[in-house]
Amino acid sequence: MRHFLTRTTRRRVVGALTAGLLGTLGLTGPAPAADAGTPAGTPAATPAAPAAPALDDGLALTPPMGFNNWNSTHCRAEFNEEMVKGIADIFVAKGLKEAGYEYVNLDDCWALPARDANGKLVPDPVRFPGGIKAVADYVHSKGLKLGIYTSAGTKTCNSAGFPGALGHEYSDAQQFADWGVDYLKYDNCNNQGVDAKLRYTTMRDALKAASQSTGRPIVYSICEWGQNKPWEWAADVGQLWRTTGDISDNWGSMLSIMKQNLPLTQYAGPGRWNDPDMLEVGNGGMTDTEYRTHFSMWSIMAAPLLIGSDLRSVPEETFDILGNKEVIAVDQDPLGKQGSVLSSEGGRWVVAKEMKDGSRTVALFNETAGAQRIATTAKAVGLPEANAYTLRDLWKHKSYNTAGTISATVPAHGTVLVRVSADGRWAKNPPAVELGLDGSTLIEAGRPTALTTSVTDLGRTPAKRVSVSLTGPEGWRVKARSTTTTGSLPTGRALRTKWAVTAPAGTPTGSYELTLKATYRSPGGVRAESALPLTASVVVAPPSGASNPGDLPWLSTTNGWGPVERNTSNGESGAGDGSPLTINGVVYATGLGVHAQSAVEYYTGQACETVTAQVGVDDEEGTEGSVAFEIWADGTKVASTGVLTNAQPAQALSADVSGAQVIRLVVTDGGDGITSDHGDWADTRLTC
Repeated sequence: MRHFLTRTTRRRVVGALTAGLLGTLGLTGPAPAADAGTPAGTPAATPAAPAAPALDDGLALTPPMGFNNWNSTHCRAEFNEEMVKGIADIFVAKGLKEAGYEYVNLDDCWALPARDANGKLVPDPVRFPGGIKAVADYVHSKGLKLGIYTSAGTKTCNSAGFPGALGHEYSDAQQFADWGVDYLKYDNCNNQGVDAKLRYTTMRDALKAASQSTGRPIVYSICEWGQNKPWEWAADVGQLWRTTGDISDNWGSMLSIMKQNLPLTQYAGPGRWNDPDMLEVGNGGMTDTEYRTHFSMWSIMAAPLLIGSDLRSVPEETFDILGNKEVIAVDQDPLGKQGSVLSSEGGRWVVAKEMKDGSRTVALFNETAGAQRIATTAKAVGLPEANAYTLRDLWKHKSYNTAGTISATVPAHGTVLVRVSADGRWAKNPPAVELGLDGSTLIEAGRPTALTTSVTDLGRTPAKRVSVSLTGPEGWRVKARSTTTTGSLPTGRALRTKWAVTAPAGTPTGSYELTLKATYRSPGGVRAESALPLTASVVVAPPSGASNPGDLPWLSTTNGWGPVERNTSNGESGAGDGSPLTINGVVYATGLGVHAQSAVEYYTGQACETVTAQVGVDDEEGTEGSVAFEIWADGTKVASTGVLTNAQPAQALSADVSGAQVIRLVVTDGGDGITSDHGDWADTRLTC
């Protein structure tokens, strides 16, 4: 979690090693001294044993599901006993408990900043007037479990200085057990440079001792942000471990974290889970399409599903996403496999997950800002050869048959999630059809744009009485220029229709929705329907001459932290909170301030020739951050830098973009995660 006003603070605190403080704690070597709660003769810390396949304790045999308050409340006053009880009530009332959500977890700021005279933790009497045990009792009365938070350091991550558990492991673990805590999230701040394996193993042993004394097992969540590759050593320490830095409620952050977690599939399994941080679904920083992708990809990665939004105030669509039992079943499949990446070329991702019943769940995920066709086959995802297969769409909750092709045109930032099986019952389902689109959905108002749509039969059986329609916003003209119906579509054949789409003159620039819909019947007469939402962008031709992109309208932006800023640095999470663009001490008046992962797209309409810029890491992050810059023209990378750091002056970057309809200015994280990656496109010029 991000427990600070700025993201840099935590990274600076983590590496701090204060000899005087270590002496005060009695840490004369790499291990902390035993605390008052340590059993006689038991060392406070012992070197970590070699990694075993997993703890043999029967805990977290499927990824933990529940709630954590941090992403929605941080340390604000609304985090209190009333909120926690309210979440437990909603779990029951809204069917989330029935769907599998179990843990209601407290994050930082639940305690007072000082321990009592006996060295014990003291719950904040304002936030939790009845104490933690009373909250645990209430949560337990609902058939749910309670989680709590502390840090493997002298203090937690919040700047208020709440006490951490370093040097107090056994005493704190016993308090948690006595209160009825079922889950511990153990963070990494203020760790005094003590070896991570040592710190986390000590708490493992303390939790085990406390659990034995009370008979209450405690799930152990290791939150050291992937800094020491816990996936390689923590299988015999905890049940889950963070693999990344903190997630933020935006597309760039979620995407970067997903990409870091996906390659770790071999380390996941029952009782040992890769944790790419909590869910942001419902917090408002992404679209519902992006939130469905977030939930789909966390599920296919067998990630813990910890709700991070305040369920007392989210829209109903949030419950529709979080409560999708078919998607949850993918995450909770008892085989415990994490999905594997089969392909990712051009931002078209295919991720497949083996299920216990022999089926495969397949995510067709579109990373890009425009609709793309993504395809694979039953054979490629590991299914046996068969005459046909059953394909279940887990968001539409509908079943189809396919001859073996698994494909879809996936909207921008969207994910089609299907479960495919060679089950012999395929013939009772209508054939799957794929809706497609050829042509650009960039539309200049008042001028007709030509599009061609397709309806392709993927099934083993023919699609009968096929009809297709394309609709746009009120006032738009959408006219078919060729046939929109056919009596029958055999396997692999397509109905292609030409359209002229015209936005009224004067339509403001921006994004507008088009909907492509096909209706058809199975050979047995069962009516079926398929729809594809598309985004049309009304654009204006770029001005002649040299322009500053910081002053031009963009088609789309994604950013790893806060919004893209015009002519200032990225700053923090709010809009307009940046400073003058500054690279290695040199101040620039114009440009863009971004944070990896970032992409800014502009319509150039084949009218521009060059892009030039001075690029580098902004000084506002001190010595932190490493990024790389790229310029793309119509899907082709035409210029790039290597990895740049704050120690380097600005680099000149230029590209020939002649003939491109769209250019994209991209900043990546340099391969080490997105923390503090503030990049500047300074003195950028687009010449048309």
